[in-house]
Amino acid sequence: MVRTETPSPAKQRAGGDGGTHDLAAGLDALETVETGRASLREVLLTKVVPPLTAVALVIAVWQTLVWAEVTDEGSLPAPSAVWDSVSDLWLQGTLLEIVWTSVSRGFSGFLLALAIGTPLGLLVARVKFVRAAIGPILSGLQSLPSVAWVPPAVIWLGLNNQMMYAVILLGAVPSIANGLVSGVDQVPPLFLRAGRTLGATGLKGTWYIVMPAALPGYVAGLKQGWAFAWRSLMAAEIIASSPDLGLGLGQLLENGRNNSDMPGVFLAILLILVVGIAIDLLVFSPLERAVLRGRGLLVKN
Repeated sequence: MVRTETPSPAKQRAGGDGGTHDLAAGLDALETVETGRASLREVLLTKVVPPLTAVALVIAVWQTLVWAEVTDEGSLPAPSAVWDSVSDLWLQGTLLEIVWTSVSRGFSGFLLALAIGTPLGLLVARVKFVRAAIGPILSGLQSLPSVAWVPPAVIWLGLNNQMMYAVILLGAVPSIANGLVSGVDQVPPLFLRAGRTLGATGLKGTWYIVMPAALPGYVAGLKQGWAFAWRSLMAAEIIASSPDLGLGLGQLLENGRNNSDMPGVFLAILLILVVGIAIDLLVFSPLERAVLRGRGLLVKN
């Protein structure tokens, strides 16, 4: 007859404690997030080399088309001709001034749109009557091309900076407001109930509960709002050219068209593209990464 030995209570407790410790260690391992920064070599290989390769490929294809003479030189200038235009503006000391004229306008208009679009978005998101009344209008304004606002803005305000800012506002405010509305709609109701239980109601609940929870959608709206603001400004500068407004990137593009200066046209297009990419990389991408990192969705910088 075989005897089976029953473990003592002490051994059972030891085994139970060991299992608990193993479980806790496993949960800690799951919650552990690697915070080490990527090495310089890894940053170069993943973030610097790919865009530089793409730029080099575009220039190579561009130069190949010029050599193949797919069209006349007046329609498709060589990259060297565009570089000569850059050099001329730099030697004249006007290149940075032209870029700054447009960038300062764009940022000023965007900050004004931010100050208007944020409270408007909160009002639409939190008040049902306002959403029913204004929500469809905001969506319609967002889908309306910004260039359509330039003629009436010129008639109403004249050829001045106020006209430029009006076109920027009409393009950027709906995007910022709709982005915030989308973010608020995605806030879990449990967060709102927990906030009310803890006394976070009214403006306090909006500041401490709604806005932090809606931050991903809000940042996406800001990013889209800047894109609309920049496009609106370029449309206004191209159509409403005036010496009193100063020379911006849009006016530079229009001057190149009027003078049949294709290197100047290509230069203006490239500068508009470079500024848009630079603002995204320097402002909105770090902001977006910070939001994702704060929610544990981004492991490495």
